[in-house]
Amino acid sequence: MGKGLIHHMEMNVSDLSKSTDFWGWLLEELGYHLFQKWDAGRSWKLNDSYLVFVQTEEKYLPSSYYRKRVGLNHLAFHAESSAQVDALTKRLQQKGIPILYSDKHPYAGGINHYAVYFEDPDRIKVEIVAPKL
Repeated sequence: MGKGLIHHMEMNVSDLSKSTDFWGWLLEELGYHLFQKWDAGRSWKLNDSYLVFVQTEEKYLPSSYYRKRVGLNHLAFHAESSAQVDALTKRLQQKGIPILYSDKHPYAGGINHYAVYFEDPDRIKVEIVAPKL
């Protein structure tokens, strides 16, 4: 365990089933494993950090998330390689998940930033970044 490393992040989601389908395969492709499972949530762990997804209570569902408002803008993950970014891009497309900034893909973040950008079911932006070339 390293001082200052993120212990965990918890996100409230509008539909736990959709979020589980979306995040489960993706996180497992990135090396995470299912860590906890309960009626209202799931978590995936990698080393000493984990991500938690919890079903939002019914009374709070009318207020939707939007990444351009105050709060979390996006989550960015390291990929093993540009080949993994390419493979994940194909899987996303096969699943019907739109690639953001597709006109600039895979260099939407700049010529030295090989990545794929997309959104989860609640429109949280996700970025998978290859190591610098």
